[in-house]
Amino acid sequence: MRRLYYLGPEGTFTHQAAIEASRLLAGSGGDAILEPCADAASIVRAVGEGRGWGVIAWENNVEGYVVPNLDMLIDAADVAGFARVGVDVAFCAFVTQTTYEQAMASRKDGESELDAVCRVCTGASAHPHGLAQCRRFTQAHRLREVPAASNAAACRDLVDGRIAFGPEICGRLYGLRRVARHVEDFQGARTEFLVIARRGDARAELADAYARGVAEFESILTFIPLATGPGVLADALDAIRDAGLNMTSFISRPIKGHDGTYSFIATLDAAPWEPRFRALLVDIIEHGDWIKTLAVYPRRERPHPPVDEWMLPQGGVRCTKETNEASSASDDATMRKELLW
Repeated sequence: MRRLYYLGPEGTFTHQAAIEASRLLAGSGGDAILEPCADAASIVRAVGEGRGWGVIAWENNVEGYVVPNLDMLIDAADVAGFARVGVDVAFCAFVTQTTYEQAMASRKDGESELDAVCRVCTGASAHPHGLAQCRRFTQAHRLREVPAASNAAACRDLVDGRIAFGPEICGRLYGLRRVARHVEDFQGARTEFLVIARRGDARAELADAYARGVAEFESILTFIPLATGPGVLADALDAIRDAGLNMTSFISRPIKGHDGTYSFIATLDAAPWEPRFRALLVDIIEHGDWIKTLAVYPRRERPHPPVDEWMLPQGGVRCTKETNEASSASDDATMRKELLW
C-alpha cells in the first residue's frame, strides 16, 4: 500500500485533492494511505526519498502559480508530476466559540452578527494564498493578516480574538463557529494540484495510462538558456512554434541571487515521446541549453472563453472598430497617457 503525502492537517484543500488523487490511484489498481505533512517541502523530500507519492498545489485561477512549489519542483533531483487534479476553492470565516459568545454578549443594537464578531477580532489567519484570496474581507473589517502553514492549520490552531479562513469542513473538524460563507474575493476560484512521484515511477504510471488508451497529454517543461542577451528567448519560442506545439502557459523564474538570469517554464499540449516534442527537446539540447521536464499528465479539455470588456483592469488601451475608424481628441489623450508618450 502506497503512502500519499499532502499538506496537512486534515481539511486543507490539498487534503481534498489527495482524496481525489487516491481515487485515481484506486482506479489504476493501487491503494493509498493519506499522510499529512507540515509543509510542501516535506512532501517533496518524502517523495524524493522514495517513501511514497505526494500532492502539491500548483496553480490557482486567482493568484496564479504557487511559486514556492514551482521552485521546489525545478530544484528537485528526482521528482516529477504524472497526474493533475482540481479542487473548487471557497472560504468560510470561523471563530472559536468563546470569541463568538463574547461578540454576541457585546453586540450593539442593529449590528449584524458578522460585524459584531469582527469588532472583537484583531486578525485573520490562513495560508498566504488564502489570505490573498480573502483580502477584501480583511481590509473591509480592518483585520491584521496572520499567515499560517495551511488554511486547515489556521483553523486547527485558531485562538480567541482571531478569525480563520478555511474550507467549510474545518468547522466540523476543529469545533469552530462559522460566521460567514464565501468570503473569497472572487467566486469560481479553483486550484490545480500535481500528483508527484520519483521520475521512474512517473514514467511507469504514464506508460500505463498510455496503454489504457489515454491519447492526449500535457507537459510542463523548464529550460535555462546558458547564453543570455537579445534574442535568446525569442529563439526558444521560435523552436516551440516550429515544432508545431501549442503552448498554453509561459512564465519565468529568476535564478536566485543572479541578476539577469532566468528559468522559463512552458506548458505544452504534447507528451515527450511524441516525435514533434522529441524534436523540440533535441533542438534545445543541441543548442546547449539546460532542460528538464517537470510534469506530464493526461490532458483535459480547458475552456477558451473570450475576455469580456468588464474583465479588463482599470486604465490601459484597447482598439475597437469605432475608435480605429475615428479617434476623438479625448481618445488620443487617453492613449498618450496610458502608453506614456
